[in-house]
Amino acid sequence: MTPTETPGMLRRILDYASRADPYPLYAELRRTPVARQEDGSYVVSTYRELTELLHDPHLSSDVRHLSRPMPSAEGGDTPAFINMDPPEHDRLRRMAMRHFGPPHTPGLVAGMEGDLTAIVSGLIDDFAGREQIDIVDDFAYPFPVTVICHLLGVPRDDEPRFHVWVDDIVNSIDYDPRTDPKEKLDKGVQARQDLRQYLGGLLEQRHGRPGDDLLARLANDDGPDGRMTDEEIISTANLLLIAGHETTVNLITNGMLTLLRHPQVLQRLRGEPGLVVPLVEELLRYEPPVHIIPWRAAYSDITVDDTVIPKGSQIMLMLASGSRDPNRFHDPDSFAPDRRDNQHLGFGSGIHLCFGGPLARLETQIALTELVRRLDRPTLVADPPPYRRSPVLRGPIHLPVEQSRCPAGRGGPAR
Repeated sequence: MTPTETPGMLRRILDYASRADPYPLYAELRRTPVARQEDGSYVVSTYRELTELLHDPHLSSDVRHLSRPMPSAEGGDTPAFINMDPPEHDRLRRMAMRHFGPPHTPGLVAGMEGDLTAIVSGLIDDFAGREQIDIVDDFAYPFPVTVICHLLGVPRDDEPRFHVWVDDIVNSIDYDPRTDPKEKLDKGVQARQDLRQYLGGLLEQRHGRPGDDLLARLANDDGPDGRMTDEEIISTANLLLIAGHETTVNLITNGMLTLLRHPQVLQRLRGEPGLVVPLVEELLRYEPPVHIIPWRAAYSDITVDDTVIPKGSQIMLMLASGSRDPNRFHDPDSFAPDRRDNQHLGFGSGIHLCFGGPLARLETQIALTELVRRLDRPTLVADPPPYRRSPVLRGPIHLPVEQSRCPAGRGGPAR
């Protein structure tokens, strides 16, 4: 592929017309593992080069290290720790992890299994007597939202308020000043400010009042690293609220879509519930919830695949392309739930590996197991379904499914 062809390929990938199936375009993009773009940025698309970069200390998540300033939806507020570098990133991540998992709360996720199953069962109960359901609106969205609200201490009844803010924030993540109206970025900035103000109000209620939710724990905890400032707590809560459900919605929805496209695997899962563990790992490779890290910065000159990326350059990481790289995965375009050595990039890698991954895995395992067990002869209404606009957080915006009238809504097995 010549340098002039590569930028056009990226535009085609980002174009909404390619949203339903970007994978053939990823295959073409991988012919140039490190591709310089017309604006001086670089696109990396192959597994080896992506994993090297994700573990390279010269790759920065701090926008200040970009030589060409980028429009930002942060609005000048304290960034979340995923947009920081060590040592600040490591300090804030440790402080958040004290209350989200090992080593301080090692049994948090595993101990939620019963509650997660109850939420899923209640949602599926509401399908009783309905011939058509929307997997997104009726299930994949309300499930993780309920879970993350409970964990953070955000009132579930406030979901209609923050749903609009989260949509505007997500829509601004992949803002491109060359093609997008400035209104898209402005709405993202305003939504972040509104969400921060809302979370700040909840945080004020937690000071001096210890509790079990994450906001209360962060507000009143003096651990080995001290205590987060209010701005740091709000940024962390903002990140967890958005990432804690947006990616899981996509993972569950992409999972159900994939199973409906592979009825033999769906039928097998009904008879082998234990299959769900490797199956979810394969989903994270085959149809991941996050396709692209839109930018990282070269902290200094970086050599990748014999290409020198100059200090300050913007680097786009095509994670979903790397997880379909035939030089790393055998028959990568096949969905193979028994796949071994499945070191996918579905949750990223390196110091920014998604620390909510264990919860997202468990939520998806329970969700798919119960949907497959209780839906009666489900079929897709439209294939491909309508997709969300974003090429970064890729997934259907709706997934209408028809089922037979059955006792499944009352807990009976699907036929």
